[in-house]
Amino acid sequence: MSKITVGTFLEKKAAKEKITMLTAYDYSTAKLLDKAGVDSLLVGDSLGMTMLGYEDTLSVTLEDMIHHAKAVKRAATHAMVVCDMPFMSYHISVEDAVRNAGRIIKETGSQAVKLEGGAAVKDKIEAIVAAQIPVMGHIGLTPQSVNAFGGFKVQGKSEAQAKQLIEDAKMLEAAGCFSIVLECIPEKLATVISESIQIPTIGIGAGAGCDGQVLVIQDMLGMYDNFTPKFVKDYASLNEHIVEAVKVYCEEVRSGAFPELKHTFKIDEEILKKLY
Repeated sequence: MSKITVGTFLEKKAAKEKITMLTAYDYSTAKLLDKAGVDSLLVGDSLGMTMLGYEDTLSVTLEDMIHHAKAVKRAATHAMVVCDMPFMSYHISVEDAVRNAGRIIKETGSQAVKLEGGAAVKDKIEAIVAAQIPVMGHIGLTPQSVNAFGGFKVQGKSEAQAKQLIEDAKMLEAAGCFSIVLECIPEKLATVISESIQIPTIGIGAGAGCDGQVLVIQDMLGMYDNFTPKFVKDYASLNEHIVEAVKVYCEEVRSGAFPELKHTFKIDEEILKKLY
């Protein structure tokens, strides 16, 4: 399989080929997803919840993102790796935004960064793109704004919100984004947005009218049961399988059934005698 690039995303949009994207936060998982043929791996700041146990994404640091993105990039031979810019890594100034985006690209080898927001981050996106760093936008439900939104709520249901999201999408395209994540917005609105811009949209809870889809890997494999969003489809129930497997392991260790002789190594009996 050939390496997926920013150009591939744009080609797929033009050819009306759907784009596949999943989150990944570690080497072994990323290697499996890459082998399966997913187009892009998103090192999302959702790792704060799925990997670090936080209630939201706000506590995730730039160092957290760099650490996990390094591991994912080592596994990706086919998929394009996109790394989230965490909360407050691009909010203070244009200089901070470019510097931190540069750190992510330079230290992890990721091919693009993703940041949340519309008009408020336009100048940051333009500056990052000017520094030759591809940017994926993200509008709709932006988890870093969870406190401002008053929780994880569907966005764009009112006329004013819907019009603003359409304008934000066009603005992000003009600012230089090569694609945009649309999260938790009505399906028909996501379709309107997708048809109104030339760059691909990647939906998560935004319906089939988007140019591609992304899910959190722990959600779609049934590994994270703290909360399951409505838009998640369970492709596997690994939670149950993992818990059951660990229970059996514990029982076998305690009973002495594991390890068996076939799981052990031998030593020459003559050498063994000399040890007593």
